[in-house]
Amino acid sequence: MEQQLKRALKFISIIIFAVTFVSCVTTQNLTIEIPQPGSKELPANIRSLTIVNRTMDDQYQNLESDSLQNIFFRKQFNLDTTIYDLQAVDTTMKALGELLFESGRYDYVIPVDRFLDFRKNSFLSYEMSWEEVKNLCKTYNTDAVLSMDYYKTTLETDYGRETFYDPVSDNYFEASAAQMQINYEVMFRVYDPEQEKVIMREFLRDTLIWEDADINARQLFGHFTPVKQALTEAGIAIALDLSDKISTQWRSERRTYFSSGPDELEHGASLAKNGEWEAAVAVWQELENSSDSKSIKSKAQFNIAVAYEILGDIDQAVAWAVKSYETMFRSQTYTYLETLQKRKNELKKLKP
Repeated sequence: MEQQLKRALKFISIIIFAVTFVSCVTTQNLTIEIPQPGSKELPANIRSLTIVNRTMDDQYQNLESDSLQNIFFRKQFNLDTTIYDLQAVDTTMKALGELLFESGRYDYVIPVDRFLDFRKNSFLSYEMSWEEVKNLCKTYNTDAVLSMDYYKTTLETDYGRETFYDPVSDNYFEASAAQMQINYEVMFRVYDPEQEKVIMREFLRDTLIWEDADINARQLFGHFTPVKQALTEAGIAIALDLSDKISTQWRSERRTYFSSGPDELEHGASLAKNGEWEAAVAVWQELENSSDSKSIKSKAQFNIAVAYEILGDIDQAVAWAVKSYETMFRSQTYTYLETLQKRKNELKKLKP
């Protein structure tokens, strides 16, 4: 009975262990998050932004959802028009600020008085004066101004009765069908007060589509996305679009380290599992200094390299990976060196 209990406890411990780390006979795997520069990331010295809007004029209103919906219902939900919705614009700015901050790349300020006076031609706002840019950056203690200088959303809706085919019953049936399409065009500029230079002009354009059908109009519009909500979703889509381009993205990668062997190797692995990477390095370094086995020494060196990467010191990670490779060849070490070199190149782009 005692033996059965021991086996059961051992089995449970293996399950718990596997939840946190994917393990095999001699190694453990862990997942790390790697920062990756956006395709149009701002210069590294730009770490904080004042976000403002220079598109708002008398045409914009904060339309109530029901009032806006009724405009389209009065036209039998068949309408093609430009919508000037203040909430959609404001949602774009707030969502953009939060996304940029969550990326870990930028701090931001959205002033209470964020809708600035501006002059424009027939298409878009003229560039902001450098005096205004410098005043904003000084007031809010930021490195640059991110300004929405053009914003346009057109909304097309279509409603009618359509015929659908049901493959289950092998019959055709009629239903009420609706489509809503939002086309947005937005331009952002980033003003650098130090250089007195517009360091980014980004024009975004896309189309969002909502479609649905039901047995009649009442049931269809009981669950069809309201116009006001669609405009808000479009604002969030714009924020996501720009954030993806200028902020740091994160990707998951797997790292492997040796966990089975001498007591020091296993003890270090246990410390690493608990996030005590500096303590693990100390244990593995003692093993690396004391072991006469090339195999054990190279494993300890490899683990130290992984630990330094986790701790954020890529140069030390490379140095220890090279030691491991020189002590004893492993294809795993060669592949890891290539990975570290790629990371070094990426980190150079993130530094000021």
